[in-house]
Amino acid sequence: MQFSERMELFGESIFTTLAKMKEEKEGRGETVIDLSIGTPNIPPAPHIIDALVEAAKDKRNYVYAIKDLSELHRAVAQWYQRRYQVTLDPETEIVSLLGSQEGLAHISLSVADPGDTVLVQDPCYPIFGDGPRIAGARLAYMPLRRERDYLIDFESIEEETARAAKLMVVSYPNNPTAAVATDSFYETLIAFAAKYDIMVLHDNAYSELIFDENVQGKSFLSYPGAKQVGVEFNSLSKTYGLAGARIGFCVGNEQMVSQLTRLKSNMDYGMFLPVQKAAIAAILGDQQCVAATREAYKRRRDLLCDGFSSIGWKMERSPATMFVWAPIPGNFTSSLVFVETLLNEAGVMVTPGSAFGPSGEGFVRIALVQEEKMIEQAVQRVKESKIL
Repeated sequence: MQFSERMELFGESIFTTLAKMKEEKEGRGETVIDLSIGTPNIPPAPHIIDALVEAAKDKRNYVYAIKDLSELHRAVAQWYQRRYQVTLDPETEIVSLLGSQEGLAHISLSVADPGDTVLVQDPCYPIFGDGPRIAGARLAYMPLRRERDYLIDFESIEEETARAAKLMVVSYPNNPTAAVATDSFYETLIAFAAKYDIMVLHDNAYSELIFDENVQGKSFLSYPGAKQVGVEFNSLSKTYGLAGARIGFCVGNEQMVSQLTRLKSNMDYGMFLPVQKAAIAAILGDQQCVAATREAYKRRRDLLCDGFSSIGWKMERSPATMFVWAPIPGNFTSSLVFVETLLNEAGVMVTPGSAFGPSGEGFVRIALVQEEKMIEQAVQRVKESKIL
């Protein structure tokens, strides 16, 4: 059998590799505290589950959805108006995604041709680069530096690269670094994109998980000129505990939304109708669950960062997201070697920063996906392992 050349671009996913390492250790009867993949363990609020269950009981809801419910688009428009003060046309500026991962994998196919240049952050969540690779695009990395608070330095992007770029993928609050962008950053981003005629995809999955009470997460689209240059992806996975239901949205620029909608109409038959009903219940219903989720992650962050720092693994408290971006201890030079040692010696699993791009080396990403008691146990295990 001869497979497509594009498959040569992809190795085994880091999360598949970690899962195998975990399985081997558990196969020997040992336990693993898994802080690697960002799988939320906070379930949806009861009213969201009830909406899903009730819709699932209706036999009429088992047909192909074909396209999104008008009711869903109106709900998304109301959500963006209430939460971000952004006005969206329900008919032309919204399309659902079967999770942001699916959208990130496919939107490049509607934008880029083989050989086109796509700007991506470094480090970045893997699909930000893998999506353009599937389309045959050439990646141009935008390094995120600690000394710049992990914000893109637009002045460092070479003129030739900027003029060649067709799409730019940006995400704040950022995964994996947990950085939060400023108003001036977004203003610069929009001006840069307009100057060089670059389409922008902004991923906004973590706007509700900012831990400073004086800072409220914003939408890229709330800034003047944003809708003229790009779209925003938003997700219900982390905010509402609906990760497995795969609910996301692409909103904003009418042309970009239209092209993605057209592509998706040839690739899937839409989101399961009961899941659409659950999405509506989530974004229009009681929002106390959002604050409760944010507080739960904040407590976990404090416990983990303060706990590890107290035993010699110094790390700063993340300002946002459900992750901690931590430098590896000074007695290690490879993030992957440190991850393997941490798993083998302490039974604690995190993700090597090198999996997120060249600039990720020297760091690990820690997911706040365990209960507080398990986080305390993880700190104790690392302390007793003597690997620091």
